[in-house]
Amino acid sequence: MKIDWQKLYDKAYNWVITSGPKIILALIILFVGFWLIRIFSRIMRKSMERRNFNPSLRYFLQNLVVVTLQIVLLVMGLQIMGIDFTFLTAIFAGLTVAAGLALSGTLNNFVSGILILILRPYKVGDNIINQGQEGTVQSIQLFYTIITTYDNKTIIVPNGQLSNNVTINLSREGNRRLDIELKFAFGIEYEDVKRIVTEALKAIDNVLPDPEFRIGVSKLEKDQFTVEVNVWVPAHGYRDTSMVIHEAIMQKLKQGGIKLPGL
Repeated sequence: MKIDWQKLYDKAYNWVITSGPKIILALIILFVGFWLIRIFSRIMRKSMERRNFNPSLRYFLQNLVVVTLQIVLLVMGLQIMGIDFTFLTAIFAGLTVAAGLALSGTLNNFVSGILILILRPYKVGDNIINQGQEGTVQSIQLFYTIITTYDNKTIIVPNGQLSNNVTINLSREGNRRLDIELKFAFGIEYEDVKRIVTEALKAIDNVLPDPEFRIGVSKLEKDQFTVEVNVWVPAHGYRDTSMVIHEAIMQKLKQGGIKLPGL
């Protein structure tokens, strides 16, 4: 079979004449575009560092924006070259739907993680309660949050559960109120109890002066009355302060000759 080199040359020449400028233009656009994206990425990173963005969120957003811009630029360049994307777009759309259905739970945790990092309902170091679990937030990742309980158990909670359920932040306000109830027989003078408890509270450093603590009778029963004590303490170290206060009140009451029922 004889090859018609002239015909091949003519076809190649016509293709270079018609497609060559498009290819050169596309390559120039791709080169300049990737260069501009790198500059924009550096500017974006420095801007988020100045604004003290969460490191996990900063890394994710930077990569998301850069990859998205690169994909758009690449598609633009291929379209300038004259490549048809209709078939590839249909396949990509189908794969996207299938992946979305298969990873719906994971995507929910991912989106919830982004919202938590942006809205900051809690931060690392806060004490929170969620679904009956109480502890200190150690790390906030894109898919889950790590919590350490007070008895030193590590709990890994999917962000979707934290985002879709009530979360109590015990540390956000800075202070917490400690409520104590003390029951006494009617034979004991209330004024003596109030004086002794006041002395005990004033001797404890972690009892905050503002708001001032309150002491009063909260309940009257057939053979006894209840004294309620409201004390404001720092949110961090709440449990330790609670034990110190209970112990101090108990010791002061014993020294004053006042016994609690059953003691």
